Amino acid sequence: MLSLAATATPTAATHGHHLPGLGVLLLLGLLWAVGYLALCWIWPFVNCRRCTGTGKRRAVIGRGFRHCPRCDGTGYQLRPGRHVLNHLRSIHRASK
Repeated sequence: MLSLAATATPTAATHGHHLPGLGVLLLLGLLWAVGYLALCWIWPFVNCRRCTGTGKRRAVIGRGFRHCPRCDGTGYQLRPGRHVLNHLRSIHRASK
């Protein structure tokens, strides 16, 4: 009678296939980050989320409008990645 409980299983060959997947994931993350920073460089502004780009908000009482407090009535806000680029630029200029 054959006993399969005492047989050895090769474990070294089964763990090697996870590393290329991790490399691909890191490469995709790096490409996404470079693409997002390029987007922030070309189009630094995005529509304000609170007023959806109109620059106006409804008044609390009545039917009037007022300027959006988040974007100061412009309808645009800087992207978060552009804040990072501006900060890196100020560090670079301060080091000169």
